[in-house]
Amino acid sequence: MSLREYKEFGRLPERISRAISCGNVSHAYIIEGDSCVDKRKFAKDFVKAILCSLEPGFGCDQCVVCRKIDHDNYEDLYTAQADDLSVKDASISALQEKLKNKPSGGMRNIAIIEDADTMTVRAQNRLLKTLEEPNDGTVIVLLSENTENLLQTITSRCIIYRLGNFINSNENSNLSGAEEIMEMIFAGAYFCDIKDRLGKIVKDRKEAFQLLDGLERLYRRYLTADGPQAVRKEKLIANIKYIEEARRDLLANVNYKYAIRNLILKLGG
Repeated sequence: MSLREYKEFGRLPERISRAISCGNVSHAYIIEGDSCVDKRKFAKDFVKAILCSLEPGFGCDQCVVCRKIDHDNYEDLYTAQADDLSVKDASISALQEKLKNKPSGGMRNIAIIEDADTMTVRAQNRLLKTLEEPNDGTVIVLLSENTENLLQTITSRCIIYRLGNFINSNENSNLSGAEEIMEMIFAGAYFCDIKDRLGKIVKDRKEAFQLLDGLERLYRRYLTADGPQAVRKEKLIANIKYIEEARRDLLANVNYKYAIRNLILKLGG
């Protein structure tokens, strides 16, 4: 759909559209958002806004280019995804070879790297070479849940857009449940009591991801503000890593109840 339809992301789509319309298109972007945000769909609509000649900056959804992108058959759009739990060096190498081809449908080659924050260090270092010396017209879009997992040399060469759901969002409910569980952990509640409460808050995989998003947001908030006095910074960082491990377990199709309960044990429940 057109970027102008993304009302839930506040004024960000308007800023993006204005930049594209003014010809300010970078060679590399990071689109960051929680697991419940459809970053892939937004990235495709972002690409349409760049390539559409009828409504540049927005995308018309009607022209040949927009329709091809919607149906995943635009000849100059390439993708890479995680293989198992991470994006491997081989996937980035294959993507680089494709980007060497001269565009056949227009003036640009576009690459979308899904799960970019799971790239191995070797894969990131390989990608860095392309970010440092991109071919003319190339645009690389990295989709990420946690940009902090990317090398600073990668992020420094990208424009970062953070997708936050500002309208009709589940964020408040996510944080409410996460805050309740966190308070029980800090208070030293018994694991069986936390488990019982989890059964009411988390009833499926989607809600499990939402709980992880809420917990991580709270722990990161404590890192940059005055968190509970009894919790050391090292413990907060360790707990964020445990949350990421739980997220990877869910992505690997581990039973969501097991993944969340195992996380609570690590967090101190």
